[in-house]
This record gives sequence, structure tokens and C-alpha cells, in this order.
Amino acid sequence: MVRPVAFRMNEQTAVNNYFQKNLTDEDVNEQAQQEFDAFVTKLRNVGVQVIVVDDKIEDDTPDSIFPNNWVSFHETGEIALYPMFAENRRKERRLEYFAKLEEEGFKITEIVDYTSAEEENLFLEGTGNLILDRKHQKAYCALSPRAEEDLLIEFCEDFEFTPVIFQANQSVNEERKPIYHTNVMMCMAEEFAIICLDAIDDKKERKNVINHLKEDGKEVIVITEEQMHEFAGNMLQVEGKDKSKYLVMSARARRSLSEEQIEKIEEHCDILSSELKVIEICGGGSARCMMAEVFLPRA
Repeated sequence: MVRPVAFRMNEQTAVNNYFQKNLTDEDVNEQAQQEFDAFVTKLRNVGVQVIVVDDKIEDDTPDSIFPNNWVSFHETGEIALYPMFAENRRKERRLEYFAKLEEEGFKITEIVDYTSAEEENLFLEGTGNLILDRKHQKAYCALSPRAEEDLLIEFCEDFEFTPVIFQANQSVNEERKPIYHTNVMMCMAEEFAIICLDAIDDKKERKNVINHLKEDGKEVIVITEEQMHEFAGNMLQVEGKDKSKYLVMSARARRSLSEEQIEKIEEHCDILSSELKVIEICGGGSARCMMAEVFLPRA
């Protein structure tokens, strides 16, 4: 997780992230830091290992709090670096962070770099776009201006994933527009998946996604588009003390869930939520976006 120092609404990402809104408060960054610190504390209190690195003020990277878009870590020891839509987000890729992982005992064997695609204006923003079922080696991806199909296929060939491709849309001023990242409408856990099926307008694509989930034994927990706009799809399952599992989400997302949905989730794991109001409003991302999960092997 990357602690922000220049957090604000990023004007370069707002062109196709319809979740973002501007706040004029002078202390937006300070409020985001407070939310970040409280979130990290909650994770650590249940035994989740959290590695925090600090952003650099001189780089002016307002979205650095969302590291999962530029990097992913894999059981093979490989690290993938991804091409980013917004130019000012490309400065978030700091390889010096990886030394911190090695200090923590993780083994890095190779860096697979897709960032040259930026020269052709082609993008694939990490696990923002890629919902990875690592057990069944499937990569679910909603195509968008930030998720190029050819790059998705290249990733899947390199990392031996099966692509599950679809279009996902949201209503913006009575128009259907592509959702910028798959991870705002879909979450993959070990035994279940949370998904906004209403976002997949094509019935065949919707049925294909459901079939893939069910054939892998996932319970499908459906959220509405209204709940998606409360970040109810932007969640991540993590492991805490004694291998206990938690589904991590924002307090806003937690409040949007029905009692029935909460019961279904809690049949599989506990819920951990934290207030991320300013980060969600200005950044257009939530709890899942803030965590770049580390699957690297131990050295």
C-alpha cells in the first residue's frame, strides 16, 4: 500500500472514470492520509501483513494510493508492470519499492514489462482491469479505454490464464458508457464472487461469465448497479491471523449491502470495512484499489 502525499482528484483520469468528483477542501490530502492510516491499522489489527511505502511529493502523483493498477505480484516470483492511461499515473511505477519486498523476505525472479504499449496508446491497468481467479487460472476483464484486448491476451499467454472477456457499462447522464475498471463491478474471492450482472448488457456475455464462475464452484452474489456506484464491487479477500479470511471493503460499500448479501458473504468469511469517504469521492476508487496483493514466494 502506498501512503499518499499529493492526493486530489486527478483531472487526467476523470475523463473516463465516472466515479470521481471534485472536492474543494484544502486539506483533501490530509483527510486521505487519515483514512489511509486508519485503514492500515484495521488491517494490521486482524493480522493482515501490510507493507506501506511512502509516495514522493516531487512526482505529483495524485493516484499513487491505488498501486494495484500498475503492478501485480505472482506465485512464480514474477512481477508484471502495466501500461497506464493517464500520463501522470505512469510516474507511480517505482521499481525501488521492490527492494522493500525483498527486505521483507519475498523472492523476485523476473519483471514482465508491458509498459511499452503506452507508445501505441494501448493500456491494461493491472488488477483494476484483471480480476484474477488464481486457483483456476482465469482472468476476467471488461474491455474499456483502459483495457485493450490484445494486451489482455498477451498477459494471459505469458501467465497461463484463460481470458474471460466481456463489456461492462454504467449509466452516465442516461447514456451507457464503459466502466473504466472491472474491479468496481466484480470481486473474486476463494469460494464466491460478487458481481454487478446488470452492468453486462449483452446477454450472451453475461451468461458466459456466470457459467465460468459456476463451473469453478463459486457462489455468485449479485449486486445492483446502484450498489456498484457505492463501491460494493470494489472488494478484496485477504488473509489475517491464523489464516482467517476477511472480505475488505469501504464503510460506504458495507452500508449499501442488504442483510441477505451480508449473510451470504459471512457464510464464507468475516467482513472488514473502513471509512474511505474522501478517497472514494476524489479518487474514484475504493478499498480494493488501495491494495496490491503480494503472492510472491518467500526467499
